[in-house]
Amino acid sequence: MLEKLIKKNNVTIYGTSSKVMFFVHGYGCDQNMWRFITPHFKDSYKIVLIDLVGSGKSDENAYNYDKYNSLKGHADDIINICDALNLQDVCIVAHSVSAMIATLAAVKRPVLFKKIIMIGPSPRYINDADYFGGFSQKDIDELLETLDSNYLGWSSAMAPVIMGNLDRPELAAELEASFCQNNPEIATHFAKVTFLGDNRNDLKKLSTDTLIIQSKTDAIASIEVGQFVNNNISNSKLVVLETIGHCPHLSAPNKTIEAIKNYLM
Repeated sequence: MLEKLIKKNNVTIYGTSSKVMFFVHGYGCDQNMWRFITPHFKDSYKIVLIDLVGSGKSDENAYNYDKYNSLKGHADDIINICDALNLQDVCIVAHSVSAMIATLAAVKRPVLFKKIIMIGPSPRYINDADYFGGFSQKDIDELLETLDSNYLGWSSAMAPVIMGNLDRPELAAELEASFCQNNPEIATHFAKVTFLGDNRNDLKKLSTDTLIIQSKTDAIASIEVGQFVNNNISNSKLVVLETIGHCPHLSAPNKTIEAIKNYLM
């Protein structure tokens, strides 16, 4: 059972502390995206890293389109990994869409999780009445249509937008390469689940102590979205970093580490 789960999600574990820090990457990425962050916590925490099924070096054959037609499928995987490894009081660090995956896991099994650290979360990307998600329905439809018809072209065009920091093209190049390593069919399906989802009501069910790390300038999840997340979780704190882009753990790791350490003190 454990070996199967480790292969399925390419689980990496190191450190011997009884305290656990569990890292979950965002859309199109993998666990390598945390490489600047984890060394600063390995002496105080047992580090657990995964690749979401369908991403990175996970078992692509384990991707079930029915199961993963909702983020709950990935949330169940996280719960199963925690159970198999006998993890308790987990501090889960989750980027982008995985912030909502972590939310769903913590709502379903709150006893497992002591803290959630969200980086660039968004519960809903599409604008809706008085809610500002940052994108119109037309924006998202066009994005998904382009992704469906030309995944590699979409990856090349979107990576700089997502990453920001245009003066550091190596960052966008890394993100593009990460996108391109994934199966386009699976990536397109995961994108639809991500960008068409609505987890606003799930935030209100979350009781776990939560930190929201928000870049000041983020084309994917704006400050308004971060504020919405903060306002709809009963026990949360919002920290806005003086950073650009959706991936501050890559583009500004020192500021991200500082925010996490200040929260955990």
